[in-house]
Amino acid sequence: MAAGTGDATAVPGRPGPMPWLRARLVDDWLETRTARTVVLDVPGWPSHDAGQHVDVRLTAEDGYTAQRTYSVANAPEAGRIALTVQLVGDGEVSPYLVETMEPGDECEVRGPIGGWFRWTEEMAEPVLLLAGGSGVVPLMAMVRQRVRSGSTVPFHLICSARTPDHVFYTNELFALTRTTPGLRVDRLYTRGGLPDDARAPGRLRLEDVPPASATPVPPRVYVCGPNGFVETATRWLLERGHDSGAIRTERFGPSS
Repeated sequence: MAAGTGDATAVPGRPGPMPWLRARLVDDWLETRTARTVVLDVPGWPSHDAGQHVDVRLTAEDGYTAQRTYSVANAPEAGRIALTVQLVGDGEVSPYLVETMEPGDECEVRGPIGGWFRWTEEMAEPVLLLAGGSGVVPLMAMVRQRVRSGSTVPFHLICSARTPDHVFYTNELFALTRTTPGLRVDRLYTRGGLPDDARAPGRLRLEDVPPASATPVPPRVYVCGPNGFVETATRWLLERGHDSGAIRTERFGPSS
C-alpha cells in the first residue's frame, strides 16, 4: 500500500474528471497478520501500468464518505485490480478493507493515477527496486508485469521490513527467483532477521545499495516506502553514483 500524489482529474484519451467505478470483492488472502490482498472486479476499468495507484472511496449508510489512495498490486488487467492493504489502526479505510470487507461487498475506485512512477516492458534499462515495508506493493506489480510480459530486463528488488513476518509476497517472490532468470530479490530486516543472516538487523545502509556501475547500463530506479526510507534510499543512491534523473520515488506518511 502506498499513497500517491498523481492527478486524478483526467484519464488519457478521455475528457473530463475520472469517474468513480463500482468495485466488488471477488477474492482475498492475508499477506501478513495485518495486511490483506483484495481482488476487485471493476466493470469499466481501463487497465493500468505497473506502478500506478487508485483512489478508494467508502460510503456509509448516512452518506459519510472516506477516501484513501492505494497502489495497484497486480500486473495490468482490464476490469480487475488487486490491492494489498496494510492495516492502519486509526484509519478509516484500511480497517474495512483488511478486517471487514467480504466477498460480494462493494466500494468505489477511481484511476489509474500517476504517470511518472510506472514501468512497462518497452523500457529497456535494467531496473533497481527499493521497497520499505508496504512500499513493495507497486514494485511487485512491476515484477509481475516483467514476468507476465516475458521481458528479460534485469530486475533487482531490495525489500526492507521489520522482521521476516512483515515481508509481503514471501512465497511468490521465493518461487519467482527460482524460475525467473534475471530476477534478484534481497531482503533486509530492521528489527530482527533469521538466524543465518549475514547482515545484522538495521535500517538501510550505504552498502545495501548497489552502485550504478553494477549493471552494464545504469538502471532505472524506483523507490517506494515511508518518507524516512525514501529520503535515506535516495541519499545512498546518489552516493552510489546513480543519476538523480533515473530515480523515481513514491512515498507515504503516517496518515496513509
